[in-house]
Amino acid sequence: MKMNRRVIFLFTFLLTVYAGINIYIGWHVTEWFKLVGVSFSPWAFWVPFGLIAYGYILGRVPLPHAIKPAGRLLKIVGAYYIFIMETGLILFLLEDLIGLVPRIAGWNIDDYSIYAGSIVMGALALLFIVGSRNAWSPIVRTYELPIDKSAGENGQREWTVAVASDIHLGNIVGRRHLRRLLKRVNEMQPDLILLPGDVIDDSIEPFIRNRMGELLGQLKAKHGVLAVLGNHEYYGGHIDSYIEQMNAIGIQVLRDESVKVADAITVVGRKDKTAEGGPFGGREVIGDLLGGLDHNKPIIVLDHQPTKFAEAAEAGADVLLSGHTHRGQFAPNHLFTRRLFELDWGYMRKEAMHVVVSSGFGSWGPAIRIGSRSEIIRLEIKLLP
Repeated sequence: MKMNRRVIFLFTFLLTVYAGINIYIGWHVTEWFKLVGVSFSPWAFWVPFGLIAYGYILGRVPLPHAIKPAGRLLKIVGAYYIFIMETGLILFLLEDLIGLVPRIAGWNIDDYSIYAGSIVMGALALLFIVGSRNAWSPIVRTYELPIDKSAGENGQREWTVAVASDIHLGNIVGRRHLRRLLKRVNEMQPDLILLPGDVIDDSIEPFIRNRMGELLGQLKAKHGVLAVLGNHEYYGGHIDSYIEQMNAIGIQVLRDESVKVADAITVVGRKDKTAEGGPFGGREVIGDLLGGLDHNKPIIVLDHQPTKFAEAAEAGADVLLSGHTHRGQFAPNHLFTRRLFELDWGYMRKEAMHVVVSSGFGSWGPAIRIGSRSEIIRLEIKLLP
């Protein structure tokens, strides 16, 4: 009973805070409308504004088949509003903070509010455009990883490995962005393709409805494509269906499993950290996963969330590949991810192990990136003779 009361209190508190933030933003917009001479009915503004503000939540409500497209549209609009809300809150707070100066000085506050409000509106529009470009224009980042292990007598010494994490295929990231992935990855002519989790964005329904598997299956590599689960595959609750879809297009999903590639490199795929709690059966300790492997040859570990680097290094991993963080996706969220994770983006060396954390190819919520880019990782791995 106490737990239920705590949950109710927390839910009520969060709902109140969320409502307060949106009332604050809506009030600023309506005040700016009044100052610049835009006439409107309060009902005509606040009802659509409320639907948009809660659209991402309302769009998840199950609807009859005939009106499901309307629900998907509401969810998409609500997703983009997440960016508007967070950025708008910061900019409007800054406007009010600076506005204390003319108020204290006794200047005409209406003049300040018109210009300041116009600057905020313009900044929101500009950031929206720039952020959309960053999300839809992926770049390729290359890391050269020398590994002090032998490829064997007849093994391949140099490997090109393409890595695409956090694709988030769903109602926003769809076939068009997936084609960009296919083009850039296949142009590399990689030896191996690795997908470190969050290939789909929660629900598998749009993945199936829009036949995205047909495109994803066109990824080509000399030694195939391997993937692991991310937290969003768990959130969607369709893991078995997802793995069935991936198997059908020739992509093996590793769940605390290892695969030897061309008798030269071992790829270990971990279950996501989400599996440690709830009904997902847990996941194996990294030391146990790597314990029986051939440590004379390189070991690449895929672990969606970038955690416990020291344990992976101690267990004998040579390369650890992660995603999950999106590098905050849009600023200033990167300030939080930087504090939450030992490495939230880029490259680091952990003892003898190379760590690469990608900001991801797709996006969660709005397809907007500020201070981060949609990216594909190209690893150039060089082994000893």
